[in-house]
Amino acid sequence: MTYADSVQKMNEYRMQIASLREELRKVQADIEPQEVAGYTFQTAEGPASLADLFGDKDDLIVIHNMGNSCSYCTLWADGYNGLYPHLADRAAFVISSPDSPEAQAQFARSRGWTFPMVSHQGTTFAEDMGYVGEYGWMPGVSVFRRENGRILRVSDTHCGPGDDFCSVWHFLDMLPAGPDGWQPQFKYA
Repeated sequence: MTYADSVQKMNEYRMQIASLREELRKVQADIEPQEVAGYTFQTAEGPASLADLFGDKDDLIVIHNMGNSCSYCTLWADGYNGLYPHLADRAAFVISSPDSPEAQAQFARSRGWTFPMVSHQGTTFAEDMGYVGEYGWMPGVSVFRRENGRILRVSDTHCGPGDDFCSVWHFLDMLPAGPDGWQPQFKYA
């Protein structure tokens, strides 16, 4: 297949993906929210309830992060750092992990992260939201809405290589061999 033919075919697929995204947004708009309990997290500043995490926003994005031992979660969080000011203008945003607040703060400083973090250590939050599996913690995103004194989960999805939440995979997909076994590292030579 010629370069021009290949690009045309890929653009057709991209248009199909854009169309599917529109269908996803329609389903999202009609979702029946799931009421959730009022969890309490630990932060570097002390305990914070799920309601506290909203701040002055009606919407809250919670990233389910596996903690500072996961190079994949670190890759995603490095990307969120750049997006954080934009996201925080529209909704509250926080990373939740099983690490202690002290470990989170130390790791965040080493990475230059500026977004807020909470520890779900000692709670059932990650499990109740579906982000604990057979092998332990799992990465993902849950979105909550505060409405009439209730906290509602309105969306969630798992994270993994190739998802929509880490642009690295999409750039690598444009290379002839794709990711070709590439794995994220905490540091590169």
